[in-house]
Amino acid sequence: MELLGTIGCIAGLGLLFLVALASASIKVVQEYERGVIFRLGRLVGAKGPGLFFIIPFIDRMVKVDLRVVTLDIPSQECITNDNVTVKVNAVAYFRVLDPESAIVQVEDYRRATWQIAQTSLRNVIGQSELDELLAHREKINTQLQQIIDEQTEPWGIKVSVVEIKDVELPQTMQRAMARQAEAEREKRAKIIHAEGEYQAAQTLAEAAKKIGEVPAAIQLRYLQTLTEIAVEKNSTIIFPVPIEFLRGLADLLGRIGAEKQAG
Repeated sequence: MELLGTIGCIAGLGLLFLVALASASIKVVQEYERGVIFRLGRLVGAKGPGLFFIIPFIDRMVKVDLRVVTLDIPSQECITNDNVTVKVNAVAYFRVLDPESAIVQVEDYRRATWQIAQTSLRNVIGQSELDELLAHREKINTQLQQIIDEQTEPWGIKVSVVEIKDVELPQTMQRAMARQAEAEREKRAKIIHAEGEYQAAQTLAEAAKKIGEVPAAIQLRYLQTLTEIAVEKNSTIIFPVPIEFLRGLADLLGRIGAEKQAG
């Protein structure tokens, strides 16, 4: 009985060992992952997705995520090319294209990309002027993406998008820009007013020219003005009578008298 118990115990231990060995040799990698295999320290290659086997205690596997990673670049205090101190933060999107290079060529590809992004952000802002940073942000984003992507390419990393999220200006600069914007609005308002006056003067000059071509038009205009004034009954208005109107009236009365005498 003791012998049977010993054999059973040994069999149980052997079964546990086989289960542990099987679990160590069977690996499952998701669709968005790859398993980089090292055999006795030497790179074998990347495997996956799905189920595959490795040699226990000889092979070592490192999983690499191939999905797009959102990298938040913290606020950086930078000095622009025109000596303005600003605080800028950004966000970068990257993914691993070559899992083997991401593991072999750099110790921690996420941290390395994060450090490169911060350094590149400060350098690009330092080469740009404030107006360019505020008005042409897309150009700076493209420049940042190209610089970071070139530096991370040997690591098997592809940086697809870099976006500047916020630009924080000093209070003194904000007040100066507000005064500048207000002055610019006043300038545009004065220009628009002057253009309106000029167009009105041109229209009046053309109207006066047309009225001067037809003498009776001034009389009609005079009568129309009297009609408009007559609507207001609360005030007495003394309106001068033009000489042309009296001369025209005298000519009309003269013609009427001549016709009566002839008749």
